[in-house]
Amino acid sequence: MIGYLSGPITGHKDYRRQFAKAAAALKEMGYNVINPAAIDDAIPVECMSYEEIMRIDLELLSIADYLVQLPGWERSIGASRELGFALGTDKIIVSLEQLLTKEVTLS
Repeated sequence: MIGYLSGPITGHKDYRRQFAKAAAALKEMGYNVINPAAIDDAIPVECMSYEEIMRIDLELLSIADYLVQLPGWERSIGASRELGFALGTDKIIVSLEQLLTKEVTLS
C-alpha cells in the first residue's frame, strides 16, 4: 500500500522539514509514502502556478491507497482539496499520529 502525505505547505516556511520528518518516520516503520513537498527535486515548481502544482499533487494522490493528514492540515486549502479528492475516490484517511502511535496500521 502507498500513502500520500497531506498538510500545510503554502505560507509555511518549515513545511519541507515537517513533511520530510513524517516521511522518514513512516518509512522507518515500513510504510511506503509519497511526499509531495519533495516534488521540487524533480519538477521546477517555481515556474508553475498553484493550480498546476495541485493537479500534480492530485495525480500523485490518485495512485495512493491512503491519505496521511499531517498536523495543521485543517488550515490548508490544498490539504482540504486533497481530503475531498480522497473521500471522493474512497481512499483510507488517517492522521500521522494514528500511524506513529500504531492506533491504526495499514499494510
